[in-house]
Amino acid sequence: VGGATANMYGFECDKKLKSGVCQDIPCTSSQVCPILRPNHGPQIELLGKVRELPHVKKAFVNSGIRYDLIQEDKTHGKEYLKTLVDHHISGQMKVAPEHIDDKVLKLMNKPDKNTLMKFKADFDDLNKKSGKKQFLTYYLIAAHPGSQLEDMQNLKEFANEELHLNPEQVQVFIPTPSTYSALMYYTEMDPWTREPVFVEKDPMRKQKQKDVVTQKEPVKQKHHAKQPFNSKKRKKAAQKEQPREAKPANYKEYKTLHKTRKSYAEE
Repeated sequence: VGGATANMYGFECDKKLKSGVCQDIPCTSSQVCPILRPNHGPQIELLGKVRELPHVKKAFVNSGIRYDLIQEDKTHGKEYLKTLVDHHISGQMKVAPEHIDDKVLKLMNKPDKNTLMKFKADFDDLNKKSGKKQFLTYYLIAAHPGSQLEDMQNLKEFANEELHLNPEQVQVFIPTPSTYSALMYYTEMDPWTREPVFVEKDPMRKQKQKDVVTQKEPVKQKHHAKQPFNSKKRKKAAQKEQPREAKPANYKEYKTLHKTRKSYAEE
């Protein structure tokens, strides 16, 4: 049950119904438009009717959730999330924060990372109370307009330290026709402010943005290599750093020289 945005069923914008879609303000961005009043009540009722249907063992709402709409619905938001946790998740729920950098999220029309963490806390709390072991997975995007390599390194650290995972579902941004993100990609400009936007277009560097996030090791800051505490290990490490002596062109000469050195060492 659901769709591209699973939890927008049953409520509409009054202004849109009266005078059409706004030309300069999105309904959902870093903040939900105050005119749009999310109401999950109708969908809670619908899901209840679905559960009562004969021959329906379970109805899933596993993805497509705008968690900012749940947080914005002060009347039915938590009730809706509890309904999903209790009846409509098959072990995991997929959400799409896509990034954590504020400037990139704004270009994506996505809520900030604090909204994500509040939703995660509510989700984990409800699962704990219901005795269920269910978890969140996250869709992430690399090389979206505005995103640079440093931003992806920050995303990796956030995923390791705050979400406690190594991301796997990471997609390199592909400009899709009739979207604002594609408009930014080709014009290298924010369509709302007309300010310039960094856009990574080199295929190798775009892939590198993804690789930074999907690597299994946590991102580490640049630092000088630590010396081994053990003296034998330290000596061995120092020997490795020294360049090896080149072999003579005549291999027989090399073997003779090696045997001579060995005999001196034994004496």
